[in-house]
Amino acid sequence: MHRKYCGEVLPYLEVNKQETVDEITENVQMPDVTGMNIDESKKTLKELGLEVEIIGEGETVVDQLPKKGIQINTKTKVTIYVQ
Repeated sequence: MHRKYCGEVLPYLEVNKQETVDEITENVQMPDVTGMNIDESKKTLKELGLEVEIIGEGETVVDQLPKKGIQINTKTKVTIYVQ
């Protein structure tokens, strides 16, 4: 049963099946970047080792995935929504 859920969640987190526990070395807490401008939010996320995907047009972050407070692996792709 756990294998089924991991198979669904790990691709979302962009964890390859071939990666070992040793290759996933660090977890970070997802910060709240809503209300920030694009440059400030990208800088904040990249300093934590996260990848950034921007959706929308504009300069201000209005939403984010994952949500703030979630523990995620470095190198996870974070989606920020701007307008």
